[in-house]
Amino acid sequence: MMTYSVYLGGALFDYKQLVGNAILAETLHKRSKGQYTCVLPQDFEQTSNRAADIRNKDLRKLIACDLGLFNFDGTELDSGTVVEFIIAKALDIPTVILRSDFRASGDQGQGNDDWNLMCSFFPRVRKIQFNAMDWYQDAFSTDESKDTWPERLYNRIADAILVQLNTVRTDPSSLGGDEELIRTVYDWSTRFPGGGLDLLCGKSFIDEVITNKQRKGLF
Repeated sequence: MMTYSVYLGGALFDYKQLVGNAILAETLHKRSKGQYTCVLPQDFEQTSNRAADIRNKDLRKLIACDLGLFNFDGTELDSGTVVEFIIAKALDIPTVILRSDFRASGDQGQGNDDWNLMCSFFPRVRKIQFNAMDWYQDAFSTDESKDTWPERLYNRIADAILVQLNTVRTDPSSLGGDEELIRTVYDWSTRFPGGGLDLLCGKSFIDEVITNKQRKGLF
C-alpha cells in the first residue's frame, strides 16, 4: 500500500483547536488503515523564538508533504493557514479544504465558497463543507452510547476527508511531469520566502522531496 503524508494546516492557538487537530489526525490515520499520516505543525512548533525559525520549520514540512488539508473555519480565515495554502498551491500540492463553520461569510455571494474569493479557483483542490452543529447533534443524539459520540463525529469527518484525499491525489499535475520545471518550482519555493529557508532546506532536501513525490505519481 502506498502511504502519503498530509500537512494539516489550521489555527492552533487554543486547546479546542489543538485537541481537535490532534483527534482528526489520529482518526484519519486509523480510518485510512495507515495510508494517510498527518503532519501537525503544533507537534514540532516551539513556544519561544517564534519568528523566522518556526516559520521556516513549518514551511519545510509543508514542502515535503504529499498532500495538504487546510481548515478554513471562521468569518475571517486564519492568516497563517492562508499563507500555507497558497504555498501548497504554488507547489501544485493536491489539497483538501475543510470548513465546518456554519456561518455564511466571504465575498462570493450565495451558493459559492464561504471565504474570500482570492482563496478559491485553484487547481487540484477539493472542498468539504458541513454544518458542525448539525453533525455534532447527529452524533450526540443517536441511541448509541453517549460516551462514544466524539468518535462517531470524528469518524464521519474523517471518512468525508478520505474520499476527497483519494480523489484529489489522482488529479493531473499542473507541472505536467516536466522535471526541469518541477525542480525550478521547488527550488524557488525555498528561496522566495527569504528568512533563511533555503539554508534550512538545501539541495539534498529538495532532491529527496522530488524523488519521493515522483515515486508516488504526484507529478
